[in-house]
Amino acid sequence: MELARDEVHVWRAPLSADQSMLQNFESTLAPDEEARAARFVAERDRDRYIVAHGILRDLLGRYLRCAPEALAFENGPRGKPQVVGPDSRSAIRFNLSHSHALAVVAVSKGREIGIDVELIRPEFAGEGVAARYFSRREVAELRQLPEELRAEGFFLCWTRKEAYIKARGEGLHIRLDSFDVSLTPDKPATLSSADESRWKIESFVPSRASEPRYVGAIVAEGKDWIAHYFEWNPLGRRPIGGGQKPW
Repeated sequence: MELARDEVHVWRAPLSADQSMLQNFESTLAPDEEARAARFVAERDRDRYIVAHGILRDLLGRYLRCAPEALAFENGPRGKPQVVGPDSRSAIRFNLSHSHALAVVAVSKGREIGIDVELIRPEFAGEGVAARYFSRREVAELRQLPEELRAEGFFLCWTRKEAYIKARGEGLHIRLDSFDVSLTPDKPATLSSADESRWKIESFVPSRASEPRYVGAIVAEGKDWIAHYFEWNPLGRRPIGGGQKPW
């Protein structure tokens, strides 16, 4: 698959798989991925991990024109994984996120990127959690929302903050109150940080109308990129529904 430098490709992938597909994905994993999968107590969580990482390998294999099992990864200084490659193809950057029954993958060329997806769970979106993980500005904006919009606003904030942290690749070394994101539904995503000129942020809804509602966010270097949205399928063809609009 081709990827231009001014594009960010975003893939959604439901994490259901029959036994044959599950075994195929598992056969492509590296020993450390197999070991991590084995540590899950619940079989459903184990299977979803295998499918998510198998799909990631399948997609990266298509971009890099190699077998999924041939891919090698290494962690950066703060633990962010990247493709190990002997040539310019290793300029591919990627990020994976999965929540419950859905995974999303972002792929770019030559620019750092982060993505996050979350199932909207009203029972989790309380003020106590927000006060612990959001900035004071974000908490104030959340409190101003009508009650019926607060769960969505909470997870818009959560995914935008996670995507930014993952794009920077510094994990818990970034203080969660050291930057702000907007969270009001139906308004453009914004980022306020010391390095905000380096990044562009965008939110999307990866779920279909018939599915439980998820929200997602991507953050990537530069202001000159356009996101293209696709749905993964196992046949290797360009999926129906791809384009510049989410699903």
